[in-house]
Amino acid sequence: GQETERGTLKTYTETRFNFGNSFGDYANQATTNDSRNNWQARNTGITLNFAWIQLGGLRVGKDDPAFDTFIGYAGNVINDTIVPYGGFDSNVVQYYFDLGNGLSGVVSLEEGSGSAGPTGVPPFTYISSGYDTIDSYVPHVVGGVKYTQGWGAITGVAAYDSTFEEYAGKVRLDVNASSALSLFLMAGYGTDKNIDRNFYKQWGGNWAVWGGGTYKFNEKTSFNLQVSADDDKNYGVAANVAYDVVPGFTVTAEVDYNHDGKFGQIDNRNWVGATKENSVGGLLRFQRDF
Repeated sequence: GQETERGTLKTYTETRFNFGNSFGDYANQATTNDSRNNWQARNTGITLNFAWIQLGGLRVGKDDPAFDTFIGYAGNVINDTIVPYGGFDSNVVQYYFDLGNGLSGVVSLEEGSGSAGPTGVPPFTYISSGYDTIDSYVPHVVGGVKYTQGWGAITGVAAYDSTFEEYAGKVRLDVNASSALSLFLMAGYGTDKNIDRNFYKQWGGNWAVWGGGTYKFNEKTSFNLQVSADDDKNYGVAANVAYDVVPGFTVTAEVDYNHDGKFGQIDNRNWVGATKENSVGGLLRFQRDF
């Protein structure tokens, strides 16, 4: 970033290179009954996650939708989308407003990305909502307002999916309970007049809630928790402990629980290939920041 006569000029880009166990052959495994196809170590893709330019309040480029970025994601856990809270990845044209006294706002025109298909890891859940990219010159539209003070923040965002002509909104409360404890509560509601799930309302049914927080035991160790639920009776719990071994090196151990509210059902909205109604998993992450 640099200062100019028209405001701060910023550029941000993030590219991810991935190698690991691929689940790309899951369909083949289902026909061959060969579990080896499901866990082949390989390059699993290169993704451009962010690439935008911002001058003053104007941002143009590739970003996550303002429906997520402006209101905030769903806690400091790794698997924060057990109950999804919105789509990711979009070309955007945005303008951010600083209204003073802690008030800020955003208006965002967005393209969306890809199609709703397999989500998560095997066993897959399929959502047949069609394509999330706009199908005409009419963009998706997101608007948001935020009020920030020392105790925390109150934020609201609203979105219009132009492809399916559906609406969604979220409100969020963040509270800095103490120097060690921060809490959040977020609720979402969306219409389903034309389709059950769209680019912004990716949770099941009309409503969903997410809540949790972070507690810092000391400057090196923190505990993070997120719980979530939606109208289709999907529930999730994610909890981890993150430990900074040395500055720039963090080890995180997380445990996750998922309840599939549509287990065993097949209809025109949802294909569930899960083998269990309730599942538990965990992971250990080693992260270097520099």
